[in-house]
Amino acid sequence: MVIIHIGDDILYNYLHDFYDFEATTPQSDNEDLSENDCESFPQATDADGSVTVNKNGAYIHCLTIVGQVEGHYVLPSNTKSTKYEHIIPRLVAVEENDDISGLLIILNTVGGDIEAGLAIAELISGMKKPTVSLILGGSHSIGIPLAVSAKKSFVVPTASMTVHPVRMNGLILGVPQTLVYLNKMEDRVIDFITRNSRVSAERFKEMMLNSKELITDFGTILNGNQAVEEGLIDCVGGLSDALDCLYDMIKK
Repeated sequence: MVIIHIGDDILYNYLHDFYDFEATTPQSDNEDLSENDCESFPQATDADGSVTVNKNGAYIHCLTIVGQVEGHYVLPSNTKSTKYEHIIPRLVAVEENDDISGLLIILNTVGGDIEAGLAIAELISGMKKPTVSLILGGSHSIGIPLAVSAKKSFVVPTASMTVHPVRMNGLILGVPQTLVYLNKMEDRVIDFITRNSRVSAERFKEMMLNSKELITDFGTILNGNQAVEEGLIDCVGGLSDALDCLYDMIKK
């Protein structure tokens, strides 16, 4: 259904090395900030795609998921990837840090390992703090569950999302058993997506098995407006829209 595509060509920039989360949290609660102050604390580094920003006294952590979502096998050094073992502890730290008020997830990913992607998506969907996702460029394959895992999702008009069946590379020893395994994996992904968006399971499967759009594969490519029309994403909008939505959620 959606997603496993080990060996995908990587299109975008990536999150690479895990950073010291404590360095991104406010050092003092007594800072004198005006109501219109908007500062980043600290500045993002070349090796780190995350930043925490402060506006009107609310600290927002920005997390990027880009490139290919790496699974249990380390991808080649020339492959841009997001490592799930880096993202998971960061999400725990955001959830448990009282100084962080909300989480903004920015996605530009071609997909990747299905179980690693679902692990990250389940953590995000289970967070109590306000979460908003924003798709820039694309959020394909396993990027779809990641995009819908936030409490509110946004996509820019020029972004795209590819829905396609689960695929597997490598030697297959038992074809019937492998098909059963892939069907169960697809069911897991469809269940998560339908629980966290407005699309129905029937419509999602229809898009997944579409044979008239992709030349060498089954599936459907949606642009930003189409993703909203299909019920996968909540709103079309950019960075300011996503941040405004997140601040409104925090105020409530």
